[in-house]
Amino acid sequence: MNENQNSICEFATFGGGCFWCIEAVFRQIKGVVETVVGYSGGSVVEPTYEQVCTGATGHAEVCQIKFDPKFITYNDLLEIFFLSHDPTSLNRQGADVGTQYRSVIFYHNELQKKQALDYIHKLEKENNYKNTIVTEVLPLINFYRAETYHQNYFEKNPESAYCIFTVLPKVEKIRKFFISKLK
Repeated sequence: MNENQNSICEFATFGGGCFWCIEAVFRQIKGVVETVVGYSGGSVVEPTYEQVCTGATGHAEVCQIKFDPKFITYNDLLEIFFLSHDPTSLNRQGADVGTQYRSVIFYHNELQKKQALDYIHKLEKENNYKNTIVTEVLPLINFYRAETYHQNYFEKNPESAYCIFTVLPKVEKIRKFFISKLK
């Protein structure tokens, strides 16, 4: 069966640093039908990348994932999300610093909220991290698509220094741990 045939897709929205990284990680996953990078969680309507980069809009850089639950579950996406970034790092991932790079899950319904909170609780109980998980779990109120040049950035710019040194290691990490879930 084709991933797009006869299925009702769902959406997940995650922020965990630069949206180029999150998108590149999820684009390789079986059951992910589409990814769109953008901005969520702030007060500015239709923000630009330049505005979001100031940290003054309240928005986080996020990736909205359209997925087919017949091929991948929301809990699987949560597992990939948490492995792909440091959820204990407040408002930063590596050299990317600011509230726009915060670790955040924007849930689309109450079930996603429960699953996200349960997953965080599980990670905390297992002591998987040295520091406290700071990932926010918030309702999705707004999502603004980022500029066209940000979409599929890693695929379009694999030789850029940022992609080689920041995005690629995250992609390779997920490839290593989730080989059975790759396209």
